[in-house]
Amino acid sequence: MATDFQRSKIVTVFDAMDADRDGLLRAADFTALASRWTTLRGAAPGSREHRRLTEVMTGWWAELSAAAASDAVTADDVLRVVDLLPGMVNAVAETAEAMFTAIDADGDGRISPAEYRQLIEAWNGRPTDTSEIFPRLDANGDGHLSRTEFTELWIEFWAGDDPSHPGTWIFGAPAAPAAT
Repeated sequence: MATDFQRSKIVTVFDAMDADRDGLLRAADFTALASRWTTLRGAAPGSREHRRLTEVMTGWWAELSAAAASDAVTADDVLRVVDLLPGMVNAVAETAEAMFTAIDADGDGRISPAEYRQLIEAWNGRPTDTSEIFPRLDANGDGHLSRTEFTELWIEFWAGDDPSHPGTWIFGAPAAPAAT
């Protein structure tokens, strides 16, 4: 069962993805996410890049809706999937790989601060200053996230429960856990 801390991380991402703010994720929310992503990237409809980014973003919908056995997924449905992730680290790493490739706009094998900012802006749908967040993620301080660094951060966010781990910040500043 998810801890209050894990719940707060997941609910923050859930709320950012819930484009119509109805408290449910539906296929349209993932289509909106894909649209934000492709627009920020400047990927022309019908282009290879547009198709690739859309497949990565909407591919998550198929997994979540299948796990929830519904066309409307709640935050609790997502948390039930998250509860399984610590035992599925390889699957989480595979999603990190797909995301890394989507984020690495110039294909140089590294995520720059600007590419990271695009990720956050695609998720939350608004301009966002990430200048204080990126250095928390960049463990070796070289100004970029390697594939290995990103994968470690991604796994910690989705499968971890350590508030002090830099992976907590992969989607931006974490919200404080709700009081119970």
